[in-house]
Amino acid sequence: MITWRPVALLGVGLVTLPLWPAPWFGLLFWLILIAVLCVVDLLLAADPNRISMERSGDSVVQLGKSATVVLNVTNTGAKPLRGMIRDAWTPSAGADNEHYSVNLAPGTIARLTTRLTPTRRGDRHAARVTVRSFGPLRFADRQTRHGASRRLTPQWRIRVLPPFHSRRHLNEKVARLRVIEGTVSMRGRGQGTEFDALREYVPGDDVRSIDWRASARSSSIVVKNWRVERDRRIVSVIDTGRTSAVRIGDEPRLDAQIEACLLLSAVASLAGDQVDALAVDTEIRAAVTGGTDRTVIPRLMQATAPLEPSLVETDFGLVVSEVLRREAKQALVVLFTSLEPGVIAESLLPSLPSLATRHRVVVAAVSDPEVERLRHSRGNLQDVYRAAAAEQALVERRKVAAALARYGVEVIDEPATTFASTVVDRYLMLKATGRL
Repeated sequence: MITWRPVALLGVGLVTLPLWPAPWFGLLFWLILIAVLCVVDLLLAADPNRISMERSGDSVVQLGKSATVVLNVTNTGAKPLRGMIRDAWTPSAGADNEHYSVNLAPGTIARLTTRLTPTRRGDRHAARVTVRSFGPLRFADRQTRHGASRRLTPQWRIRVLPPFHSRRHLNEKVARLRVIEGTVSMRGRGQGTEFDALREYVPGDDVRSIDWRASARSSSIVVKNWRVERDRRIVSVIDTGRTSAVRIGDEPRLDAQIEACLLLSAVASLAGDQVDALAVDTEIRAAVTGGTDRTVIPRLMQATAPLEPSLVETDFGLVVSEVLRREAKQALVVLFTSLEPGVIAESLLPSLPSLATRHRVVVAAVSDPEVERLRHSRGNLQDVYRAAAAEQALVERRKVAAALARYGVEVIDEPATTFASTVVDRYLMLKATGRL
């Protein structure tokens, strides 16, 4: 390839051509001279294939924050490299700079640092690296594009984790959890089914709590203390089917579901409950099991980061069978989905009885505030029709909620702004009333 410099030099020759004694021979000489300079310059340019590259830096970043990735470029050839390097990334990676000027002597290394501020959750990949090597005169250049070649390894993936905006509610929910734990830890039969300890009988104790065998071995009457179980299982099921692609505000419904799942899992793990999570449509997209410690949230964020809505109908039969297969003991199953009548009536309701008889089920759906806004719009005839459609949509959602309630399923239907907080409030309420 040639640069703008020989073209500019040719333009100078054309402008001065009338002043030459023999213009046509002068033009021929000028063209040959420029061609010779381009060939010589090209021969003196470093071979861009004699460049080796390695990446280092961050491989994980949370959405809304920045990461740094370094491209280490080594000149393994015998000629100095004078040129440009373009380190291209996908647009959603948010690279602050992709073009770098380099002047590398043989055997030297250049560190090209790119700051990434991703705009979307998921895996963001480096696209390709383009190396352009100029000659000393910069009349011509040699260019090569590198991707996943065996000699060059600039491939890099950075995983963008969910932002977890709902973390701001965590302190308030944990404080409520501590109050609830202090309240429900009252001793006595009926307050729980998990044995705690033996103690001496005092007037007012339930006689059904007397341990007669222990009393026979003691000089006094002994009663059993019971407490509410702490190691309950919480199963979050995220629907990644077509309804999760609906945009609520600036984000798809799936992102609001992930935020609520993260907050619920964080509070439940601090309460000592077992936390499991599934992402399902027509197949299992992600699974996190056995979360009780501080690693549950990092593992859950890693698992949910690459999730994308699938334009298919969710197979709730698969959801129910998978939950029943994984959870033998009674658990709280929180199903993050939508309240669309067709999906619920045709897929979920036929499979729901087998799930609801063994587990406590909560269906959590994100409502669209735009529907509520259209419901009250009366500006013109078109707005009236829109209001009627919005009212009909709300009526259908209420019918779906009522159908679910007949199976003992609790329904949450909240906008994205309060969705995560409401889901955790329902979990805390179930825990406070001893239904969990």
